[in-house]
Amino acid sequence: MKTAAWTRKEGKSATGGLNAKGRASAKAEGMNLKPPVKSGDNPRRASFLARMGNIPGPEMKDGKPTRLLLSLNAWGASSKADAKAKSKAISARNKAK
Repeated sequence: MKTAAWTRKEGKSATGGLNAKGRASAKAEGMNLKPPVKSGDNPRRASFLARMGNIPGPEMKDGKPTRLLLSLNAWGASSKADAKAKSKAISARNKAK
């Protein structure tokens, strides 16, 4: 039996995250996926950037960006350090409101 598409390459987007087939297979398994918040001062975006900025592992492998870096780029960060900085800035702006 094959594993779900969201766990295999065919369910993953080349630019990071899941494609339509991956999202459909995750939903079929009962997951409640929310759409990404790729800009603005949404607290979910700050949380995502903080988590991904602290994940161990390389940003580049064999001269190509890893899925980690592709996801960070899709959410508006250019590196793990940039993700941490943006997360802090977004959180600070949200507290000031």
